[in-house]
Amino acid sequence: MSTLMQAEGAIAWSENEIAALSSKVSALKASMARVIIGQENVIDSLIICLLAGGHALVEGVPGLGKTLLVKSLSQATDMDFHRVQFTPDLMPSDIVGTEILEEDHATGKREFRFQQGPVFTQVLLADEINRAPPKTQSALLEAMQERSVTFAGRTHRLPKPFFVLATQNPIEQAGTYPLPEAQLDRFLLRIDVGYPTEAEEIAMVSATTHTGLRDAEPVMDVATLLRLQQLVRDIEIGDHLLAYATRLIRATRPALSSVPAVQKHVGWGAGPRAGQALVLAAKARALMHQRLAVTREDIAEMLLPVLAHRVLRNFEAEADGIEIAEILLALREHIRPE
Repeated sequence: MSTLMQAEGAIAWSENEIAALSSKVSALKASMARVIIGQENVIDSLIICLLAGGHALVEGVPGLGKTLLVKSLSQATDMDFHRVQFTPDLMPSDIVGTEILEEDHATGKREFRFQQGPVFTQVLLADEINRAPPKTQSALLEAMQERSVTFAGRTHRLPKPFFVLATQNPIEQAGTYPLPEAQLDRFLLRIDVGYPTEAEEIAMVSATTHTGLRDAEPVMDVATLLRLQQLVRDIEIGDHLLAYATRLIRATRPALSSVPAVQKHVGWGAGPRAGQALVLAAKARALMHQRLAVTREDIAEMLLPVLAHRVLRNFEAEADGIEIAEILLALREHIRPE
């Protein structure tokens, strides 16, 4: 592993610490892989999102192990974990908490005390987030962006780290409330969970019908994770790759794009936050591969999960059955680093 150059005012990194932190990332992936059969790309994307300090939106049909995936992540990192099943009658107070009136039996004095909701955790699984009404979704939005909750004029800080993994069912849309673009933009990555291979499915059925699944082994503490998130920020990226990432984002905007697929099939392109997400995700991927500098491959590989929920197809694309992945692959082929 190459050494990390030290910029003025940057955090000091020794080669021994970098090597130790890198080994923890490998151990985290191995611990989750012992519980999650297959889905290597999904595990990689989830760890990248965690290292970058972002949130993940996961799409997949029921029964693919999305809940187990998040639970194993919290076990392997020794973080607190809460799961909330989103429903149409879910209220904001069911997420963030509420005030309760308490009486001091000694003095008879009554006062309100804030009762924390399930959002006060380190890993929050928001299951079927699009089933909750917009008012509840907006309550979660503040927590995701600000890492805090405001209630009755008081701000309550959330634990560190704070990681939201929200799931959506792509095949059942009855009784759902599509997430607003402002909230979608707060998710660093969209991770698509597909069906397992035949061999993986046989192994999965065998494992779950004998002695049951074991828990993921804790291999990383919270302090180590926070240090890793700092290291990701200090991963090097060349000016030409920063320009390449920016050109990719700008090329998703039909009015500015030279990409025919974008001009024809995109209604609305990605904003500047997408560029930040692409660079951060590329840095986290570089660290996962035990590199201290971003490569073109890192940016290219993270383009789809970063932009899949940020680029909107137009009516023509939807009518012709053009998927967002096809458009983004055409974009990646058309835009090359200089």
